[in-house]
Amino acid sequence: MNKKTISTIVFVFIGFVLFLILTSSTFLTIEPGERGVIFRPFGTGLDKENLFQPGFHVIAPWNKMYIYDVRENQIEEEMEVLSSNGLNIKVDVTVRVHPDFDKIGDLHENFGVDYLNSLVRPEVRSAVRQVIGRFQPEELYSSKREEVQSSIHKDIQENLGKNFVVLRATLIRDIALPDRVKDAIEEKIQSEQLALKYVYILQQERSEAERKIIEAEAKSKSNTILNASLTDKILKDKGIEATLQLANSPNTKVIVVGGNGDGLPLILGGN
Repeated sequence: MNKKTISTIVFVFIGFVLFLILTSSTFLTIEPGERGVIFRPFGTGLDKENLFQPGFHVIAPWNKMYIYDVRENQIEEEMEVLSSNGLNIKVDVTVRVHPDFDKIGDLHENFGVDYLNSLVRPEVRSAVRQVIGRFQPEELYSSKREEVQSSIHKDIQENLGKNFVVLRATLIRDIALPDRVKDAIEEKIQSEQLALKYVYILQQERSEAERKIIEAEAKSKSNTILNASLTDKILKDKGIEATLQLANSPNTKVIVVGGNGDGLPLILGGN
């Protein structure tokens, strides 16, 4: 093999290597759900204004393209935090986030492609610790859980929003208290429910007693008014009306007028 042939082979090999380098550096495809931000070391540096959309792109081999997944990402955090009285509380939190589409350049400048670990996780942990630290264990176990979740979401949203990340949702999957604390809270809740039951029963009994008193007073007043209105003449008139009705009855046999010394008719006999 002569020198010319060897030189040709070396030239072709070098050209092939350069072609591979240039191809991998200059031709790239950004997939759907991704955005690109370019860094030009010999030009304007990091171009935060002109983002690369999904599709095929050609760039200079000395420039560097950073690809960001802008789809919603889910982060799950299991951590132990302290309640307001110093008890260890296990909290399982899930957040869903994505980069601010128009601010990927700023996000890259401040946190880089690994922003989920360098920014989001620390902010989630910080917010959970701060919020849980405001509540008593029994509040976390029962009545305040939704308030806790809302407060954590608000704190994370505020901090991430300042750093070009959009928070879509915050979910508390579980809050686990120490067994002894959990048992004490459940016993307290049962006692409170039993006390409320007794209060309800007493209220019902009191209402029933008041109803009976009112009913008795109404009957007493009614009898008093009735007795005051019943004169002898009214009684005789009522007696006569009753006698006339009885006289028309097929069961009546004998009618004696002026019986019993009160002038009222006396009915005798019947079927």
